[in-house]
Amino acid sequence: MKKIYANAEEALDGVISDGMLIAAGGFGLCGIPEMLLEAIKASGAKDLTFASNNAGVDDFGIGILLQTKQVKKMISSYVGENAEFMRQYLSGELELEFNPQGTLAERMRAGGAGIPGFYTKTGVGTVIADGKEHKDFNGETYIMEEGIFADLAIVKAWKADDTGNLVFRKTARNFNVPAATCGKICVAEVEEIVPRGSLDPDSIHLPGIYVHRIIQGSHEKRIEQRTTRKKEDA
Repeated sequence: MKKIYANAEEALDGVISDGMLIAAGGFGLCGIPEMLLEAIKASGAKDLTFASNNAGVDDFGIGILLQTKQVKKMISSYVGENAEFMRQYLSGELELEFNPQGTLAERMRAGGAGIPGFYTKTGVGTVIADGKEHKDFNGETYIMEEGIFADLAIVKAWKADDTGNLVFRKTARNFNVPAATCGKICVAEVEEIVPRGSLDPDSIHLPGIYVHRIIQGSHEKRIEQRTTRKKEDA
């Protein structure tokens, strides 16, 4: 089965369409599938729903799709530094389903494991719990959350082999693993494709069974908030 594609546009050919639910890896601007997001923008697909921790910034990450009004709904835990995200939500142009961060990660993980729902205490007694099933266990109240089953998952990894085994680089792993597992189709962009057998099996973070298409490319890796010491303090 061919998994390696020449570029992001080719990897998404026949996969992307209007109205999809897309799970996207990344946290802030760390570990985001920037090339695939650019390709989705170029595809013109619209009415998209994204399950992602946040939406990047105005001109990078999912933010570029907000600018072109291709996103109908965000399932997120953080508006972050994206002023356009905030503007569209407050004006009613964009639907927003807020999730506590751990709940969002677990919803993705549950979908990847084939689990349709689970109970959590997080959000009980807040607006997060409105309209959700409540159940008591051992005298404590929990709410039901549904697993996320995405039409497409897009992720960014450090290394891959031709079978789709992925290794992530430090904190860039973040939401990428649960996002990858919950997609019916997973497309991964990586910095390096290595020969089969060269990855230490104990170092593989995501088995290739979850990954359907791979592209390799150069990444900007923009830093969202650069914090450094003053020269005299260094």
